[in-house]
Amino acid sequence: MADEGTSTKPVRPSMGSMRSSSFLQDHQQYRPPNKPENHYGIDTVVEDIQASQISSPRQISPFNGIPSSENPPKIVESGVTHEFSHPNCTPAPGSRTDRLVATLFYRSSAPRISNAIPSPQRVPSPPRAPHSPKISALDADIPPTMAPSSSLETFPLEPPSSEPEPLDHLYGSHISPMCITSFLHLMSTFPLPPNSPSPTSAHRCLKLSAAHENHPEVVELTLSPAPSADYLSLADLRKHELIYRFEQEWNVDVALRADTLWRRYPRLVVFDMDSTLITQEVIDLLAATITDPPDLAARVADITHRAMLGELEFDSAFRERVKLLTGLSGEIFTQLRQVLEVTNGVRPLLRALKKLGVKTAVLSGGFLPLTSWLAGELGIDYAHANEVVIDEATGRLTGEVKGRIVGKERKKELLLEIAEKEGIDLQQVVAVGDGANDLLMMEAAGLGVAWNAKPRVQMEAGARLNGESLLDLLHLFGFTEEEIQQLVA
Repeated sequence: MADEGTSTKPVRPSMGSMRSSSFLQDHQQYRPPNKPENHYGIDTVVEDIQASQISSPRQISPFNGIPSSENPPKIVESGVTHEFSHPNCTPAPGSRTDRLVATLFYRSSAPRISNAIPSPQRVPSPPRAPHSPKISALDADIPPTMAPSSSLETFPLEPPSSEPEPLDHLYGSHISPMCITSFLHLMSTFPLPPNSPSPTSAHRCLKLSAAHENHPEVVELTLSPAPSADYLSLADLRKHELIYRFEQEWNVDVALRADTLWRRYPRLVVFDMDSTLITQEVIDLLAATITDPPDLAARVADITHRAMLGELEFDSAFRERVKLLTGLSGEIFTQLRQVLEVTNGVRPLLRALKKLGVKTAVLSGGFLPLTSWLAGELGIDYAHANEVVIDEATGRLTGEVKGRIVGKERKKELLLEIAEKEGIDLQQVVAVGDGANDLLMMEAAGLGVAWNAKPRVQMEAGARLNGESLLDLLHLFGFTEEEIQQLVA
């Protein structure tokens, strides 16, 4: 019995021997899967380091095989896997690389319609606006092989050839993985050179869509080895029906080039002027200023169109059109400066080429006063065009042309002269145009590029660009969009 006056202090309850060295271990109700049983968390290490079992470091087994192309040495460590194989690297000493580069441009500005054909009995729809974002099958033109008639007597004997369905509608309005897979499968159908190694490929995305950042609009594919030149030359491969059909199916342009040093380092780029550097035809602008006779502008435009298609010989067609301009004031060339519309992307493209040290030239079948002025405005190094005769007394056009007309032969000669003067190999020359009178200079250059061109030019040129900005030309040299923005800044 306790002494009087002495208070008894209550005993504090405790869990006694039930307590372990880890609070988390006592109260843990869930243990994540795939955790070793001897792992209790950081509190175990801090409170009871002696009792924990720390596993020894994992032993790295040495590579016991013999490195070869079939069994390359491999490093696997900390989540990184790297194999020492070189299918797309530098070739072995004594051998040469034979690679083909295919640049795919998605035609985002020109969505393809389905191959539904409107009924011949249907009243034609009103004309669609030039840049309407939506195209319906009902607005489609009747194919040239489909007669606009419901009479069997006047109907064509052969049905119209159907275009392939636009697969980008199904797999994505961009260069999708299925598009790339389809292209690789297509290229695998062409024979390879004898005794060539197994084909390999690699790709780079050069440009992403501005609206959808993960959707590529320009993709560069490198194929090694290239298809056998003995079976099919590069020029014929570009015109192959399978390539054309692939472009139609996936709504893309395919530019095929040999992967050479010259592809990446152009030194001279030559441009046509009308419908290339500018969006108009100057001679049509001149004709539009003459109101008497009232149909003069339409007559000149028709001759221009047929000459660009290659239906008319350019030199005689040009003389005929200039003759129709007789009496026009020579001051008109100064007045037209204000209405010239420079093609989208031309100004930043020329800035980029100048930073790269590339010489530029404009070879125009138009008129020298406007061509020289535009070259000065854009910073182009060379300018050649036609010189018309102006009567000194009246100051008006006589309808005559001075000197040789800058037609297709003269354009080729001028390209060769500029390249020789600058000491530039023709493989480092690029020619850009849209009409049939540009084909010879495109053929003489290392690369001829058809820019929103006429059908014949699209087929004959080495590469096709059918986009909204001529700045896309830099993608043909292998520049990414990030690199292009650095050049044009």
